[in-house]
Amino acid sequence: MTAGAGDSYVRLVERFRRLAHFRDAEAILYWDRAVMMPPGAGEARAAQLAALDRVRHKILAGEETGALIEAAGAGDELGPWEAANLREMRHAWRHATAIDEALSAALVTAGARCEMVWREARANCDFETVRAEFAKLLKLVREAALAKAAALGLDPYDALLDAHDPGLDRAAIDPLFAELSDFLPPLLERVLARQTAEKGIPTPGGPIPAERQRALGLRIMDVMGIDSAWARLDTSAHPFCGGTPEDIRITTRFDERDFASGLFAVVHEAGHALYERGLPEKWRDQPVGAACGTSVHESQSLLMEMMVGRSRAFAQFAAPLFREVLGVAGPAWEADALYGAFTRIEAGLVRVEADEVSYPLHVILRYQLEAAMVAGTLEAADLPGAWNEGMERLLGRVPSHDGEGCLQDIHWYQGAFGYFPAYAIGAALAAQFFAAAIRADPEIEPAIGRGDLTRLSAWLADNVRAKASFATPRELVIAATGKPLDATDLRRHLEARYLEGAT
Repeated sequence: MTAGAGDSYVRLVERFRRLAHFRDAEAILYWDRAVMMPPGAGEARAAQLAALDRVRHKILAGEETGALIEAAGAGDELGPWEAANLREMRHAWRHATAIDEALSAALVTAGARCEMVWREARANCDFETVRAEFAKLLKLVREAALAKAAALGLDPYDALLDAHDPGLDRAAIDPLFAELSDFLPPLLERVLARQTAEKGIPTPGGPIPAERQRALGLRIMDVMGIDSAWARLDTSAHPFCGGTPEDIRITTRFDERDFASGLFAVVHEAGHALYERGLPEKWRDQPVGAACGTSVHESQSLLMEMMVGRSRAFAQFAAPLFREVLGVAGPAWEADALYGAFTRIEAGLVRVEADEVSYPLHVILRYQLEAAMVAGTLEAADLPGAWNEGMERLLGRVPSHDGEGCLQDIHWYQGAFGYFPAYAIGAALAAQFFAAAIRADPEIEPAIGRGDLTRLSAWLADNVRAKASFATPRELVIAATGKPLDATDLRRHLEARYLEGAT
């Protein structure tokens, strides 16, 4: 590599380090908005976030950054990680330059405003409250999608997908989702029929005070390997994991009538936290040190929630812990009863509380709706009706109000389009990664039964976490599991757990 190329790369590293610091500051501001900020501060926070976005956009999309990227790529002496870092820098730069600074800031501002109104709308189960703000935000999302499509040579929706999962497009999603749509509804019907025929299983009751549930959440986080020295647990309207790898912010929401709802949200978000924490420290402030796309990220949370948290082995370990921390007793709190409760299929209306058989169908509906909204064939005002029709078609259920319908997720009301497919892809990947881990180390499941997740964490560290974005998502999956993404392992897992009663 020429001296000029080497100097350009060094300057890029410093530039992206600064961008990472701005990103981390934004992450804490977003967390504060969701958890701590008084509602009257919404406009001020929107202005703050927009100002930070303008600074980041100016640095990332500037002509100098593009010139440095081209100069750094002129040589051939970058090491493998440096070359991968430059690839990720170029990907980020291409997306940033596709839209101008004003549109980028407008999206941040509109998303911040819409989210604050969404909170009120969700609390009142009334889409009309947020319809006008959402329509404004959707208009900007479409504008950004068209601009990115023109700059990247992609379909508008594919351009949004590529920002979250490099290389992912509808041509890859549609066959997988078609397969899921084909086998999941009849599987769901069979499982429901089987569970209906079973004798009654005692169900853990309530009320369980929120403070006890929080104490349990903290204990489970500790079992999973999350240290309170670098993580905290709070509540928010929609569970999420935010912050930075050194300052993890996990949130959940508690239902005193259903302790499992808040618990599994903690387990899910803790899976995200472990991935973030396990990314290579050497590359933490560089693009190559970031997560390998949102689908892989979601696989890490769903692996912990579904593969581990709802397993028989975990119930055997957790039953005495639940009784101790929650102050409960009785047959419903024994391991077999808890496992039965954790694997009870209900085809419910809420995605974040959904059983693992119906969960991908929730995601497929969102994918269909957001693709239509981006394309302009579905308008904001028509979303509640389209949602209800889709729920009836895919799950045979119709929401009784907007709160358990189109208002239940925060993503669209923040302007996050192209993210939802990652949840169903992540479910398939979770099963694929877990199956590969068990093949490599058959002692993982017995260890889970003892509350020991270190063996599983070791495999994930070697094959997923430490790899960060060194490889593309497709390359990482093949290297870790020996094959590209498919639904085979998810189908085997669901059939074994729900029809054969194996795990």
